[in-house]
Amino acid sequence: MLRASAIPLRTIRHDEQLSTAGHLDELRTRLIASLAVIAIAFGFCFWQNHRLLHLIDRPLAHQTQEQVRAGHGPLGATYAVAQSARDVAVQLHGVVGVLEAPDSRLARSDRAALAAVDRHLQRDIGRLSAPPQGDRPVTLGIGEPFSTTVTISFVFALILALPFLLYQAYAFLMPALEPSERRRVLPLVASVPFLFAAGVLFGYFVVLPAAVHFFQNFNSSEFNVLVQASQYYKFAATTLLAMGVLFQVPVGIVAVTRAGLITPRRLRQNRRYAIAACGLVAAVLPGDAVTLLLETVPLYLLFEFGVLVASVLERRDRTLADSG
Repeated sequence: MLRASAIPLRTIRHDEQLSTAGHLDELRTRLIASLAVIAIAFGFCFWQNHRLLHLIDRPLAHQTQEQVRAGHGPLGATYAVAQSARDVAVQLHGVVGVLEAPDSRLARSDRAALAAVDRHLQRDIGRLSAPPQGDRPVTLGIGEPFSTTVTISFVFALILALPFLLYQAYAFLMPALEPSERRRVLPLVASVPFLFAAGVLFGYFVVLPAAVHFFQNFNSSEFNVLVQASQYYKFAATTLLAMGVLFQVPVGIVAVTRAGLITPRRLRQNRRYAIAACGLVAAVLPGDAVTLLLETVPLYLLFEFGVLVASVLERRDRTLADSG
């Protein structure tokens, strides 16, 4: 039996024997290492929190600025007033230009005074010509900027630390499997972070903009829409994490087929149910008909990819059994 204090941070071999205390010591060591990696990732994300917040604000900024240009909400009303003031300033600038012309027969002192007025008008026109604001969510509490920044930094830290966390879980659980079983499970575990990253990217570029567009425009003429920071970031994080989980469909299919709960042949025979399930999931996510199609197709392709991988593994096992 190995002593608990002698267990390093490595994958235990299948033939090694550990006591209960040894397993607990290994678990404690891996948890400490995981927490240390999360802390380092959190420090980096908190240091770069401005970039992270700007990144997650982009879908909201694009939609909010469209609403402001249309004059919706309090920000839109402010922008409309600013544009009206700019039009008046442009017209006054034209009038002053005519009056201060050399052939206007005004005294030199009057033209000098008009030139000063014209400089102020040009400065005001430049300020009023700025693009619409509202590209950032609002905060309502005195501590909300800090708490929201910490929350977003922690979410991104978990995403960055995910590969290491998965490896620690794999290293702790895999000694219970035979070496041949471990070789089969390793590609499955290794694909999880890549599929998760693909799901997060799909959610960021497709699902989140569609969701923001839908909710920001739904009955917007009846409300003064101001987006609260904590609610928006919670919604964005939930959406991105949900898409990361949904993209684990191939892993789930391979897992249930390898466990013998269902066969790839049965899955292929029930494709129509898979299509209906993918459409139902896409319908639950907010968006229009085009977005529904864009969300259904990738989910169904992931289903087909999982069935394909499960079929290949099944044929390989059959070939090995026949040759053995």
